Amino acid sequence: MSEVEDFLKVARAAKDAATVLAPLPRAPKDLALRAVADALVARSAEIVEANAADVEKARAGGVSEAMIDRLRLDTGRIEKIAAAVREVAELPDPVGEVVRGSTLPNGLELRQVRVPLGVIGIIYEGRPNVTVDAAALCLKSGNAVLLRGSSSAYSSNTVLVRIMQDALAATEVPAAAVQLVPGQTRESAKQLMRARGLVDVLIPRGGASLINSVVEESTVPVIETGVGNCHVYVDADADIETALSILINAKAQRPSVCNAAETLLVHADIAGEFLPRALTALKDAGVTVHGDERVRAHGADVVAATEEDFFAEYLSLDIAAAVVDSLDDAVRHIRTYGSGHTDAIVTRSQRAARRFVATVDSAAVAVNASTRFTDGGEFGFGAEIGISTQKLHARGPMGLPELTSTKWIYTGDGHVRG
Repeated sequence: MSEVEDFLKVARAAKDAATVLAPLPRAPKDLALRAVADALVARSAEIVEANAADVEKARAGGVSEAMIDRLRLDTGRIEKIAAAVREVAELPDPVGEVVRGSTLPNGLELRQVRVPLGVIGIIYEGRPNVTVDAAALCLKSGNAVLLRGSSSAYSSNTVLVRIMQDALAATEVPAAAVQLVPGQTRESAKQLMRARGLVDVLIPRGGASLINSVVEESTVPVIETGVGNCHVYVDADADIETALSILINAKAQRPSVCNAAETLLVHADIAGEFLPRALTALKDAGVTVHGDERVRAHGADVVAATEEDFFAEYLSLDIAAAVVDSLDDAVRHIRTYGSGHTDAIVTRSQRAARRFVATVDSAAVAVNASTRFTDGGEFGFGAEIGISTQKLHARGPMGLPELTSTKWIYTGDGHVRG
């Protein structure tokens, strides 16, 4: 059987499974998720063995230890993955929720209700925990899922999917609702991207190159996630201590994630007071600052910034920095270089905060708070599939409701249109 035929087989099975899964009420879905969690823990030895093969292959291929750490699974990490599945089971089921409704003047009862999207494809890099996280969120929201992880985690993902399918086989949720896209070549990813009619939506999770490739090559509708060139703007009316605390948290608390700050903008009126302290604090946190000429005037350790630095999603202990002459200049900078993820203002001026919120065109805007809060868990969603930086269907952290569409239902009593 060819790679194309292999793909079509699992894609059609997923589509059939989605039809069975969509009308299921909450209880059988929650029972299925708990069965998956129990199976992951019970069969952790199989997962660790398969993962060890992936780790050995990655190390032999010269992969960095940081990336290997993201790939590695042990019993402790598996237990955390299982706990996350159980947490998803406890979340409210969005399917069937009435978004809005009314009784029309002619007596028709009208409702808009949430329904599953159908078959969701996920293309992602590196971490095998995403295999389980994505499957759990899709199942809870009534969707079948086609998973296409990186070749570096293929052995781990194969075993994880097999264990989940085995657990589902004893429940009302079809085992075929969770499928691993067969093959490790780029062609297998292309099959998923071009499966219009079999796959309802595609969600890429990873770096800019992966997301851009999927957006440009896919014929399946895509929800873009994740690229985060997030800004912290320190306004003329900022409290210095507050600004320092937010900046260090946004940049250094966890620099490798998409909601970490990548650019610092400082109003010229406060730059002389703020920047010397900020540059010292960033240096103490191990952060390299790539600054424009006005920033470099305040610190000998500042590296000269290029235009590419202001576009960069570093995902490391690096930050670009510039001095701006006004709030509007800061907004123009963000609109020019930003990725539409999360941007923050630090200010004591309500007027400045309102203008920043109104004019910054991003999925999330923070006022006197760190960019690190843009997260499904922090927002109280319980879990997320990713953070959408586009404007159609979903924007910002994508929880369970964002994995649904809606259906209009109207009920009459023999109504006909005149």
